[in-house]
Amino acid sequence: MHVPLWVWGATVVAILVLFVFDFYAHVRTPHEPTFRESAIWSSVYIGLALVFGVGVTLVWDTSHGGEYFAGYVTEKSLSVDNLFVFLIIMTRFAVPRIYQQKVLLVGVAIALLLRTVFILAGAAAIAQFSWVFYLFGAFLIYTAVKLAREDHANEAPSEFHENRLMRLLRRVLPTTTEYHGDRLSVRLGTRRVFTPMLIVMIAIGSTDVLFALDSIPAIYGLTKEPYLVFTTNAFALLGLRQLYFLLGGLLKRLIYLSQGLSLILGFIGIKLVLEALHQNELPFINGGRHVEWAPEIPIWLSLTVILGTLAVATLASLAATRRAGKVELPEADEPVDATQELRSRDG
Repeated sequence: MHVPLWVWGATVVAILVLFVFDFYAHVRTPHEPTFRESAIWSSVYIGLALVFGVGVTLVWDTSHGGEYFAGYVTEKSLSVDNLFVFLIIMTRFAVPRIYQQKVLLVGVAIALLLRTVFILAGAAAIAQFSWVFYLFGAFLIYTAVKLAREDHANEAPSEFHENRLMRLLRRVLPTTTEYHGDRLSVRLGTRRVFTPMLIVMIAIGSTDVLFALDSIPAIYGLTKEPYLVFTTNAFALLGLRQLYFLLGGLLKRLIYLSQGLSLILGFIGIKLVLEALHQNELPFINGGRHVEWAPEIPIWLSLTVILGTLAVATLASLAATRRAGKVELPEADEPVDATQELRSRDG
């Protein structure tokens, strides 16, 4: 798959345009998004991602198109699990509801920038060392086991702990504990200080990368094309703000999400190990020769497993919580308070 430089440039510009449009159309004027607004715009971004996938299939081939769709579905699913982390951060910093959209948009932009660095680093490592697949596969299998042990239905989410970047920023930057509208900095007397808005934006962006370290090895388990890795991550993150508000009152209904994601990550981890065996160059495995008997998993099977697992996990979650009568859907024009979800879980 050859991607000309101008296609890379046009893609990056298009993504930047979408971020700018999102800011001026929805975020510039602070407001609380309704369920209907979140649903409509979430559908728009998902539709754009699907149209792009069709374009990949037509311009290149069905194999690369399948890789894109499998990668997009996986990245989108993992991003839903990361929404729990966003809820924790929003509550920890007591972000006013009308400013949460701006925090998420800027935080997601930071996350995409940081993920791009990891994507390029991963591509360089794979190009030089085929044994990296062993590491990626082992990490995904370990993450799958860890994720399977989580219980979103009965366990309260862990308290947010600031990472090293956040602690460094607090030491270096003069900050205030009070919000001043949606401003990032304000002058107090003769001194300019930064507000919690800046800190929480950086927290969202940097923490997303830490909690999404499984997504980069996972996507490389489905495609080796850096362009597809980048675009699947970009489209998954682009609609994350809308998805946050859309699912704000529904997250606790997805009680089997962790189990479903763990099966997907475990499957991709095994796929990566098998791929590593096919390209094996390690002298202590099969004498440094390729392992020809290791089965190959085609992309259509990967896509089937991913979609099937998510469908079963979602339907089982909704059925179980409906029987228990846990959640009522918000009205279409009712503002969605995502942080209230976390408070109810902790209460």
